[in-house]
Amino acid sequence: MPRNPDIGWEHGTMVGGHRHHVQCNYCQMTMIGGITRFKKHLASNRGEIKGCDSVPKDVQEMINKHLATLQTRKEEGRKKKRRTIFAVPLSVGHKMGSDASDGYTESAAHESPNFHDGEMHSSKLADKQVSAGTRALADIFSSGMARDEQALQPPKATDPGWSHGLMVNGDRQKIKCIYCDKVMSGGGISRLKQHLAGERGNIAPCEKVPDDVKAQIQQHIGFKVLEKLKKQKESENFRSVVKHDTKEECEDIVPYATSSRDISGKRRRKELDEERPHRRRPKKLLNPQVLPAARSTLYHAFASQESIDQADVAVAKFMFDAGIPFSAVNSCYFQRMADAIAAVGPGYKMPTYHSLRSKLLNNCANEVGEVCKEIRKSWEVTGCTVMVDRWMDKNGQVVINFFAYCPKGTMLLKSVDASDSEECSESLVGLFDCIVQEVGAANIVNFITDSTPCYKAAGQMLMDRYRTFFWSICASNSIESMLKGIGELDEVKETLSKAKRICQFIYNNAWVLNFMRKKTDGKDIFQPAMTEFVTKFLTLDSMVSLKDCLHQMFTSTQWEQSIFSKQSVGEEVKEIVLDSQFWLSCTKVMKISRPLVTVFHLVDSEDRPSIGYLYDALEKAKKAIILAFNSEEAEYMPFLEIVDRAREELHSPLHAAAYYLNPSIYYNPSFSITNVIQKGLLDCIETLEPNLTAQDNITRHKAFYEEALGDFSRPVASRGRESLSPATWWSLYASDYPELQRFAVKILSQACGISASEKDWNMPTCVHPKSKNKLENERLNNLTFVHHNLRLQQRQFAASGSKSLARGEHDPISLEGRSASCGEWIEDPGALEGEDVSWMNVALPSDVCEALGADDGGAATRDRSDDSMDS
Repeated sequence: MPRNPDIGWEHGTMVGGHRHHVQCNYCQMTMIGGITRFKKHLASNRGEIKGCDSVPKDVQEMINKHLATLQTRKEEGRKKKRRTIFAVPLSVGHKMGSDASDGYTESAAHESPNFHDGEMHSSKLADKQVSAGTRALADIFSSGMARDEQALQPPKATDPGWSHGLMVNGDRQKIKCIYCDKVMSGGGISRLKQHLAGERGNIAPCEKVPDDVKAQIQQHIGFKVLEKLKKQKESENFRSVVKHDTKEECEDIVPYATSSRDISGKRRRKELDEERPHRRRPKKLLNPQVLPAARSTLYHAFASQESIDQADVAVAKFMFDAGIPFSAVNSCYFQRMADAIAAVGPGYKMPTYHSLRSKLLNNCANEVGEVCKEIRKSWEVTGCTVMVDRWMDKNGQVVINFFAYCPKGTMLLKSVDASDSEECSESLVGLFDCIVQEVGAANIVNFITDSTPCYKAAGQMLMDRYRTFFWSICASNSIESMLKGIGELDEVKETLSKAKRICQFIYNNAWVLNFMRKKTDGKDIFQPAMTEFVTKFLTLDSMVSLKDCLHQMFTSTQWEQSIFSKQSVGEEVKEIVLDSQFWLSCTKVMKISRPLVTVFHLVDSEDRPSIGYLYDALEKAKKAIILAFNSEEAEYMPFLEIVDRAREELHSPLHAAAYYLNPSIYYNPSFSITNVIQKGLLDCIETLEPNLTAQDNITRHKAFYEEALGDFSRPVASRGRESLSPATWWSLYASDYPELQRFAVKILSQACGISASEKDWNMPTCVHPKSKNKLENERLNNLTFVHHNLRLQQRQFAASGSKSLARGEHDPISLEGRSASCGEWIEDPGALEGEDVSWMNVALPSDVCEALGADDGGAATRDRSDDSMDS
């Protein structure tokens, strides 16, 4: 706000401390452009800007008179300045004009005591900027803003941006994105399109815009650039610009290319601009963040099919020669790499072996490390869960990945070869203690390991050593052990064996697999998961859901005419499919496994921290199993004994306390506090809160939560019990009880399983071996750190709903990304030699076809007419 307050500030308020954003006190409309523009709004000068409909008449008349006075003063000042400029020699006209302007400012101030210094100073600066032609880059959209505000409605079907934004209060300069609800104040539709296209610098990119919309807007912006390019270079077409990428063309098309002009050249250009004040400066083009994708879309539109095929073959040869798994193309960075190379153009030199393993690796490690630093900062508020993920790689080495989880994201702390130490609890404790020291004992709330005896003993010893956090076994591991115990019962084992025989037969014969997918509309029976028994029961569930399709398949004329119907294996599978007793057994097994698989998916979900729901989910799973058998104890007890045995091993005071602190569960009429829950809550208070006064306050203030008093009773708090995550709910409505709030947020922000970490079966084995060379070990550690954290950051991004994790999810008949235990449901050593149908003719499953943009018939087209797979 100016030192001498302008008369307009009596009727408007600055928005966010920005003096160019003024909100009207009468109609609440926000004007962009400063106090003068706001006064025109009050004066209802409709020809220039939308007037205020609520301003009192006396205020409107007063502002009108004030603006008229200012306009008269300005015109007199300009006439006086022009007379002064023409009175001096031409060679010094510019300098004298500046002096005369200063003189005018002083005289005008004396002549008009009511004329405010701040307003007059702004007018003088504006006049000088216009005459000199040196508008800032931020004003590049100002002319569009002035034109847009002359109309109250957006143009009809002229700009694609209006399909993705809404005007706020009829203001064309205040547009809300329909995807993320962000409101753009100023800049008009161009600013919204920058937001949608992901152009950084001017505005934050939209995180929720669909990929097809983003590509469309990028292409639209790119074509606008091409139109300007064509007008500037009429003798050249776009194809020649792409092929002959000269320096001048790079300055127009690729604005982030390094300029070759030296300092003296810049000064000379500045002098020329001053001598020619009316010369219009060229506008800077698109932000470099958005250009690669936009330009690649444009290049692709002009590229020939032959050049596209050659590029495909070049990529394929590289992958075949280097032995890179096909699943590597599912990386979100694969297409980004291609776009970045296309943006540079022909002749780009790929990084060398040494630059990849040194400079570029270090740069990426630093970049990933910066993101991890932001995650670490949140630990002070939410605490974190340390997850010990133990697995065996392809060389038989036992590898431990240490992850830290918090609501802001999961990060890899360290990857260790534990082949020599995992059999000794004392060695494991020493290893775990190093991680605790790195994270900070005060930041840890939960320390999770698997249920291996040595790991359990080491975890308990670690918790006894510190007594400031809890140790528990992985909930995912516990659910898997429940399913494993159920799967080893004779009745269930026999049913799973028959289901596996069906699955093996179908997936080992191309003709049968194609026929099955035709009958099921592209759906697959086999449902791979990260654990063995979850895969088995998910596949059995899928088979039950496709029961009718399988019946039709094995009773059809096509089946009877095929060679498989004449073989013993085909007859055996048909007999199983048509056996009603088999399907009754499947239904019974599913009554037991479905509730437990649901709990597994809850633990595996990254939508919100799962610890507040685990205790309740297991209770509901037990009740569902009992009800499935009509409460006949003899029927359900063998299964419940297995569940109770694993659950007792899983139980932690954190689970009980999180169950109590979850408002969606606690305020449910069916909730009842038990001795286990009460003791678990008290254990957490004593362990996680070292301050005795804070312990007393937590114990005393929890009564307000129990009775729903204070902010807990607000209608908005009641509505948020179900819609908000428990930790978020506490952070919003427990500010009157800071100790209780901090305690609840820390507990409810934790994970209860290690499923958030993704085992990568294709991770190069060179990452994990130990080396005697210190520098080589450091490089391997950096590679592991970057590899895992890039994937975890992308998973976190995908969990927010912004975009999918990969372009193609999985192919069930592929060996990549699949554990050996899951493979037995696909591989059949005694598979028959079928008809003349090869793997190239196998139709893809529906989810893969969707990811690749395939038609309903199962042909993966990738938007190309001749790049398909016949079904």
